[in-house]
Amino acid sequence: MPAELLSALPAAVLFALVTTITPGPNNTMLLASGVNFGLRRTVPHLLGISVGVAILMLAVGLGLAQAFTRFAWLYTVLEAVSVAYLLYLAWKIGTSASVQVRDGERRPMRFYEALAFQWINPKAWMMVLTAATTIHLHASLSLNAALMALVFIVVGLPCITMWAAFGMSLRRFLSRPRWLRAFNLTMALLLVLSLYPIAQKFFD
Repeated sequence: MPAELLSALPAAVLFALVTTITPGPNNTMLLASGVNFGLRRTVPHLLGISVGVAILMLAVGLGLAQAFTRFAWLYTVLEAVSVAYLLYLAWKIGTSASVQVRDGERRPMRFYEALAFQWINPKAWMMVLTAATTIHLHASLSLNAALMALVFIVVGLPCITMWAAFGMSLRRFLSRPRWLRAFNLTMALLLVLSLYPIAQKFFD
């Protein structure tokens, strides 16, 4: 194993651990999904997040970050779309009022939806852009991105699974509709609050 990889790997693992286990849009939605749908039905959501972040990391390594540097307005458009979609998701979570789901009425996020969401997830962009510019597992930008994508999958998937599992453990405590409604409203509020860094930038 190259010396460069050995020296930078602990930092890469620690970065992936801290950024994936701490609160953010993904983990807030996984917690809510664990409560409302259980862990098994949340697995596609979990896998979609993990694969989505890895693909985003690869895209950044292949030059997407340079595109944002050259065309700053693209990132502004991305942030606007992120805000709109996160507010929509907050509304969907906040209006959920029952753990019992009848066929066709409510469902957890699908794999491809969770994967696509990473492209407008502000925290996911922060993670991959920071990793691409500060962690050097390989001299090649593309290979460095591929290695970081692998680290995010290996380290991140267990971390985000903990959020969904914790949500599932709360199901029996939230069996009363009033308590579940309060929980979902709290999750919706936290999702809105996760937009604070973007809002702060616009008002500075």
